[in-house]
Amino acid sequence: MKELLELHGVVEAPPDSVAAILLDVRPGGRSPVALTGTMESAEGNEFVLVQDGSRLTVTVDHAARSVSLQGEWWYRGVTAVLDDPRGAQVRHQIFNVADGNGMAVRFVSRGPLRAAPAAFARQVADLGKQLNCSAWVLPD
Repeated sequence: MKELLELHGVVEAPPDSVAAILLDVRPGGRSPVALTGTMESAEGNEFVLVQDGSRLTVTVDHAARSVSLQGEWWYRGVTAVLDDPRGAQVRHQIFNVADGNGMAVRFVSRGPLRAAPAAFARQVADLGKQLNCSAWVLPD
């Protein structure tokens, strides 16, 4: 598994309050990471969602205050809430989990990697709005 991108933001609210929203990722949930689609299966803190013909495995880890979304081939995104003196830090990482196929992953990952910073900024802003506090993305 190779990390391709890491982004950070701050939400001026207690980490557990931020995590309570972020981890509510089932369809219809409060999380800005929540997806639309059809639930194919669910077991405990893991569920499989079919969205636009693709399967995503979503895993919520309450102890680590993190949620991961893994596609069928190369993509794994992990968003976590960390302690920060200003409240909570939100970290989003994108990993390549494909075995081999380096050139193919470089080609198909360009779009998602290019779109990730703007999507993450919207997610951080949404967390701040829901918690009625300041929230911003940290510079690289």
